Amino acid sequence: MSLLEILLPLALVALIILPLVKVFKGHATKKQAKTRLYTHISLFFTLVGLTFAWQFLGVQVFAVTLDSSTFTGSIAQGLGFLGAALATGLSSLGAGIAVAAAAPAAIGAFSEDEKNFGKSLIFVALGEGVAIYGLLISILIINSL
Repeated sequence: MSLLEILLPLALVALIILPLVKVFKGHATKKQAKTRLYTHISLFFTLVGLTFAWQFLGVQVFAVTLDSSTFTGSIAQGLGFLGAALATGLSSLGAGIAVAAAAPAAIGAFSEDEKNFGKSLIFVALGEGVAIYGLLISILIINSL
């Protein structure tokens, strides 16, 4: 890898992240936070626009030539990997939503009566089980490819 291939993405990520550092540390006023957020959003979309412009103008920064004889795989394999990724990602998203709803309720029930700990823990574990089932399905999909 050349030095440009390493430093250019790091510089772009730093440009996007820098306006929000003070906001996350809590050292910015409401007006400064708003200004920094707008700067963050505008830098992000500017960089996305520049990326598309470079793509359509033919500028090749990280160009790699691929020989078609070295490519192995099929559309079915690609769709299988996509299905595995969707199974893991969407099940994790659903599990996060379930735990976000169940965990505060479990904490509230436990704070009122300590006997409710086991019952409430079951509901939180059921929400987390959804992510494990999605991961299991994606492992099965990848094993069958």
